[in-house]
Amino acid sequence: MKQNAISIRPFIGSKDFNLSRSFYRDWGFVELVLENKLSYFEKDNLGFYLQDAYVKDWVDNTMVFMQVADVVQYWEELSSLNLSKKYPCIRLVPTRIQPWGKVCYVHDPSGVLWHIGEFFPKTDL
Repeated sequence: MKQNAISIRPFIGSKDFNLSRSFYRDWGFVELVLENKLSYFEKDNLGFYLQDAYVKDWVDNTMVFMQVADVVQYWEELSSLNLSKKYPCIRLVPTRIQPWGKVCYVHDPSGVLWHIGEFFPKTDL
């Protein structure tokens, strides 16, 4: 294939569209309303589409992995936003060490699971 991909932008669903929109804005994403039931959210040149659509089995099984340079620093900044106080329906899981790197987790208002991860440098090439 001769064309190079430029980005991947997943579509995620929401149980309560306006609550999810507010949550993602408070997390630091910038919203661009595309249609009445569809918005694009962007942060640091990464983005996704949020839909006013909820299919329990789909949303309950949606996971997004966002790679960051420093998970510990990201977790500190994320924690300082106090999102759990404003959105009691979400869940934040602190940084954990895995064999491949470090990761923390964010469960959004609908249950979409975000993995925020940092890979260890490859030592065995």
